[in-house]
Order: sequence, then structure tokens, then C-alpha cells
Amino acid sequence: MELLDVLKSGNYELVDVREPLELEMDGEIVGAKNIPLGEVEDRKEEFMSLEKPVVIFCRSGNRSGKALEYLTSQGLKDGYNGGGWAQLKEIIESL
Repeated sequence: MELLDVLKSGNYELVDVREPLELEMDGEIVGAKNIPLGEVEDRKEEFMSLEKPVVIFCRSGNRSGKALEYLTSQGLKDGYNGGGWAQLKEIIESL
């Protein structure tokens, strides 16, 4: 499945790997869970226990790519790099 298909389905979990300060400064996507990149390894079970596809995003897509790469190596089956939060928010709002 492609990211856009997952977003269109409405059946997904959003995880923002930016730092809390960035959320305050830049804004956030309603309903997204915040797990900063530095905490992903310690909190990987939170990802593994999700029943839905996981869309991970950050400011540009770089950190979310790193998080997804790590989680996939740990067994995450249905993960997607949502890229940068501003573009992802625009896509979600347009659906």
C-alpha cells in the first residue's frame, strides 16, 4: 500500500518524532502522538503494539526516515514515512 492510500483509508496512527519544543514553535497535526526520535528505541513497543498502519513524520522527513528504518529492522510491518509535518497536514486536510 502507498502512503496516500493509507491516508485516504483514514485507518492509521500518526507519530510525530519531532521534539516537544518544535511542536510548540511550528505547530502539530491533531491526533498525532509525539515520540521524539531520541525516545523511539526505548519506546519501540508502543509502535509494535499499534494495530493500524503507522505514519511517522517530523519536520522534513529525515528523522522520520531514520525512525522508520530502525523500527522496520525491529519488526514493524506496516510503517510509512509521512515526511514533513506541514506537507502531511496539508494532504490530510485535503482528503
